[in-house]
Amino acid sequence: MNQTAEKLAATAKENLEALQTLASKAQADAAKLVELNLETSKAVLAESFAHAKALLSAKDPQALAALQAGLAKPMADKAVAYAQQVQAILSGAGASFAKTAEANMAEAQKGFASLMENATKNAPAGTESVVAFFNNAMSAGQNALKTAQDTAKQAVETAQSNFNAATAQTVEAVKKATKS
Repeated sequence: MNQTAEKLAATAKENLEALQTLASKAQADAAKLVELNLETSKAVLAESFAHAKALLSAKDPQALAALQAGLAKPMADKAVAYAQQVQAILSGAGASFAKTAEANMAEAQKGFASLMENATKNAPAGTESVVAFFNNAMSAGQNALKTAQDTAKQAVETAQSNFNAATAQTVEAVKKATKS
């Protein structure tokens, strides 16, 4: 029985270390987003003032219209690039989280299965039906978890695909709008 307690303590320690790793990764990804937002805001501010100065120095309405028209495509391109960078950070974070979670879940399931096997061997006589019920419940729970993981993975892939399609459509719309 002491061996079981030691296994539980070791599993808890491993899970805590995995949680710490995930928290560190999440913090690093949040820092990437903050850095991207700061860089983007600095660039937008500088470009806005430069454009405002150029507009104020326009000598006639045609020059003003040309400046204004020339602003649309670069701004749209930068917005698309920003969205792609954010999406890249978020999808990288999601993939990293999923990979770590799957690895830890597999280890936890192996450890629990080993624990259950050990408990089954040491179960008192007459408890076979209870042990079988518990084993069936554990199998059903693991299958449900696997299905949920697969569904979540598919949802992320679908969202990624939709984001890529929307980005491509935006780029095409900007190209068409700036050609006119």
